[in-house]
Amino acid sequence: MLTRYIFIGIIFVVFLQRMIELRISKSNEAYMLAQGAKKHSDNLLGAVKVLQISWVVAAIAEVWYFNRPFSLTLAAVAVSLTIAGQVLRYLSMQALGKRWTLSIMTIPNMPVVNKGIYLYLRHPNWLGVILEIAALPLIHGAYLTTIVFSVANAFIISKRVQTEEEALAQNSDYTSVFANRPRFIPKIPLISPVTSGGN
Repeated sequence: MLTRYIFIGIIFVVFLQRMIELRISKSNEAYMLAQGAKKHSDNLLGAVKVLQISWVVAAIAEVWYFNRPFSLTLAAVAVSLTIAGQVLRYLSMQALGKRWTLSIMTIPNMPVVNKGIYLYLRHPNWLGVILEIAALPLIHGAYLTTIVFSVANAFIISKRVQTEEEALAQNSDYTSVFANRPRFIPKIPLISPVTSGGN
């Protein structure tokens, strides 16, 4: 029973982070608009809010209703992936600074952010969301929530990524800067074996 309450506590912390992120986004939107930014889309924010709230309720309900057992091994893996998602989201916000918003906004003729985590991935923030949605319910074995909401999240993110990339391509140097950069899976450089030559 104790593990269930700890699970709820973890979900509450993540949900509280989402609320804080909404406030940060609104503040950054005001800053961007003052800099002459153009707002292209709310980026399905309404659908995302419904998804997030439903995901929280479903995870808790599944653990209680189906009496999902707690597995320390599964929980350790799930917590690690959830933390990885948190780190990716933090690094994304850090790199973008005042340009981090939940809506899609661009400032005409301003180069895209090409530093920090964005040197390795196009969409670290979305990768963080993918990891959190999939991993957090598994902390207490809520695998149905993971499956259902990962599928729904994949659909929404595919639409958000498409809209975001189109807006950036039209209003910045996004296409040329990120042409060879992976969206979600960082490339691992291959190390060629060192060969020794004889005299």
